[in-house]
Amino acid sequence: MRPILTLIAAAATLLSFTGPALAIEAVGKDAFLPVQQAAPAPPGAAGLCRDYDWACARGPLTPAGADVLKIAAQVNSAANAAIRPISDQRQFAVVEHWSLPTARGGDCEDYALYKKRALVAQGIAPNRLLIAVVLDRKRQPHAVLVLRSDLGDFVLDNMTRRVLPWQKTGYAFLRMQDPKNPARWVSVLVQAGADLSS
Repeated sequence: MRPILTLIAAAATLLSFTGPALAIEAVGKDAFLPVQQAAPAPPGAAGLCRDYDWACARGPLTPAGADVLKIAAQVNSAANAAIRPISDQRQFAVVEHWSLPTARGGDCEDYALYKKRALVAQGIAPNRLLIAVVLDRKRQPHAVLVLRSDLGDFVLDNMTRRVLPWQKTGYAFLRMQDPKNPARWVSVLVQAGADLSS
């Protein structure tokens, strides 16, 4: 565990000199993912709230502006550098297993959980940090962390060190944790740049 913390601290220091990879834009009507009706949790997330109560917690929505986005960019880059990618099949011999990364590494939802825990530790309200299930640009299932800031929804992704507004990811968003109650899930059904529900 100590080598990972050392690597994260080193990456955060480096980022403080180079600046985080962050694309901030003005709030617009499409700045937030459109929450639709209730949806079932993804199969691997069935025990998420039981195993990690902070992953489903609610808290007061304190302001979350550009300063929070800078912290998110640092956490995103540091985690991506510190955690080795490994599939659930290879690590646990199952298709889906949502957990924090192990010493061997983790897959996309493990990165998202790790980043959520790190940002909650930084004082960001857990209901501003929502795990989302998407289809990536190759139409493969993928999980990311959505930061619901005052400026819009931004995506922390293990595929890039850049923290992007959701519309710039090229992903099709399927469902995510409910911003009002992260213990529940809601459908989103929107393609970056287009609505999937119509």
